[in-house]
Amino acid sequence: MGRPSSLHLANRLTEYAGGVNIWLKLEDLNDTGSYKINNALGQILIPRRLGKTEIIAEMGAGQHGVATATVCAKFSMKCTIYGAEDVRRQALNVFRIRLLDATVIPVESGSRTFQDAVNEAFRAWIVRLDTTHYIIGSAIGPHPFPTMVRTFQSVIGEETKTQPRDLGKSPDAVVACVGGGSNATEMFYPFSDDMSVQLVGVEASGDGLDTARHSATLSGGSMGVLHGVRTYVLQDEQGQISNTHSISAGLDYPGVGPGLANWKEGNRATFLSARMHRPYRASAC
Repeated sequence: MGRPSSLHLANRLTEYAGGVNIWLKLEDLNDTGSYKINNALGQILIPRRLGKTEIIAEMGAGQHGVATATVCAKFSMKCTIYGAEDVRRQALNVFRIRLLDATVIPVESGSRTFQDAVNEAFRAWIVRLDTTHYIIGSAIGPHPFPTMVRTFQSVIGEETKTQPRDLGKSPDAVVACVGGGSNATEMFYPFSDDMSVQLVGVEASGDGLDTARHSATLSGGSMGVLHGVRTYVLQDEQGQISNTHSISAGLDYPGVGPGLANWKEGNRATFLSARMHRPYRASAC
């Protein structure tokens, strides 16, 4: 996979932030281009042991789809990926998935977000349990999925604890974005018992927390049940799951992993939200 991944000092961002040293954990250098390969490679060992022949997965930003298609190609297993709106806005990842001989099924139901992709993947899985296994990409869903994802992905946080020590340093805070929860859970878990390190999660606030178009579950949600787990969710007064919005693919999930909900309840982690104030423009640098 290319582990360990690099820890990089962001000089310009450090200067912009006023002098605090900001280090980036570069998971994009992994094989398949993201951290999702850690979990996919770990989870596919389970259906191989169980004698399953087909894998089902969901895709948000598409990186989990690419990682799952890759491990299925490695072990010669049939692969089907369900995606919603992200099939359109992550067309390059869809191309890579199909290049690996996996099938991509666009989901047209509901609000066509990450939640609906997970819904369809669960529906497809439960009618073919004898031959099929579902590899979930985020720390969501019923037990033992959140525990498995946390375990396989925590290699990132473990490396992040060790690498600064080699430089004679230790972090004051660890910051991660929060969608379904795998990105933040993987970073936070190895630091969870070290109270000298602050844990900060950042959610997508979309058009603002004062609107109905956001994905800030921990900041603006309430306790409920979604996809087999009790956690914070975005819901109405009748408990119906709300639609979400985020300019970022993969962060538009109306729930969050139970591990993050537990850290919020115990005041172990702080959760903020970020809003895109103007259209993003990529520029050469």
